[in-house]
Amino acid sequence: MSERTPDVFLSGLLFADIVFSGMTKPPTLGTETWTRGMDSGPGGIANFAVALRRLGLRTGLAAAFGADMLGDYCWAELAGREGVDLTRSRRFPGWRTPVTVALAYDNDRALVTHGQPPPLSPDDLVGQPPASRAAAVHLGEEPQSWLSRAQAQETLVFADLGWDPSGAWAPETLEQLSHCHAFLPNAGEAMRYTATDSPDAALARLADLVPVAVVTLGPDGALAVDNTTGESAAVAGLRVPALDPTGAGDVFGAAFIFATLAGRPLAERLRFANLAAALSVQRLGGAMAAPSWADIAEWWRTTRAGDPDLSHEYGFLGDWISENVTFEGWDNP
Repeated sequence: MSERTPDVFLSGLLFADIVFSGMTKPPTLGTETWTRGMDSGPGGIANFAVALRRLGLRTGLAAAFGADMLGDYCWAELAGREGVDLTRSRRFPGWRTPVTVALAYDNDRALVTHGQPPPLSPDDLVGQPPASRAAAVHLGEEPQSWLSRAQAQETLVFADLGWDPSGAWAPETLEQLSHCHAFLPNAGEAMRYTATDSPDAALARLADLVPVAVVTLGPDGALAVDNTTGESAAVAGLRVPALDPTGAGDVFGAAFIFATLAGRPLAERLRFANLAAALSVQRLGGAMAAPSWADIAEWWRTTRAGDPDLSHEYGFLGDWISENVTFEGWDNP
């Protein structure tokens, strides 16, 4: 398959996700726990890719897939069902696709993951990145030189964080922000990496390192500073019944990228990202729970009829929905 220049290019670790829900407590040794819900799908960086694609952006992904049953499944879901361009992705015989099991309960989830480092580094897998409008990446301790090449061709790089299993939260990781346009950690990550004791203090520190700094607060919303426009904003979250928060941060990031490329004010970018994340946590999984334009239109229809305050805050959705909902993001030229 020949590669087309994507709107957004992504690189990072891909996982096969298996999600269990309906648990009242964590498993206990020596017992068997039955759950009321279960789903599966590609996860990790795939959460970003699917969420972007469902919003109608052309999306290219460079990721390692095992040449195994789970790798085949994730490849078919992404390339076939979701329409993600996998030209720069690779299948590796003898290497197992990493697996994450998410146990959702008490409005949160615990993750159990198995995997080995991919056979190729991100830089070897990516090579020269395509001249996309934006790029998304999960940062880790290992520097990724392709980010500077993306920045040099005026690609806006949006960065989030992968889990740090060492618990070191090394501040050197943030040195990679010199190649990034925006950074979107959650409050816990932001405070650990900046050695601060509040989300506001962490945001102030991060705003000195990157043009656009965002700190997500889960159900409480998000804070952000955009040094390129002089805007700052704090937006409350949407209160919804959360079934499974797996991948919600990635869905938030994807929606923020979409709104940024659409040239929206900072507060609208945050509100749109909050909405996408809030819709996703009401379903199982990360990538598979990402909302389509039809989902967004249905939320807007019911909200406009029943909540004047939210209807005013999210009034910008009207034009977006009329432009996008007819094709639900699948046929963007």
